[in-house]
Amino acid sequence: MRPMEIIFEVTEAVEGGYDARALGYDIFTQGDDWDDLKAMARDAVRCYFEEASVPRVIRLHLVREEAIAV
Repeated sequence: MRPMEIIFEVTEAVEGGYDARALGYDIFTQGDDWDDLKAMARDAVRCYFEEASVPRVIRLHLVREEAIAV
């Protein structure tokens, strides 16, 4: 069955750029900037799935963690 979409949890990398991991799949990628990340996510998804089962949509969910003093 072809999934309609695949969701990546994206975090800002300590050394710059972005790290992304797909929820529910063993797909991990990274990009130097947002546009690079989008291209890398497309490539990673196309490599992971067979052509007939590639999801139609890739959703990138940026998670930002910040600690603040009380």
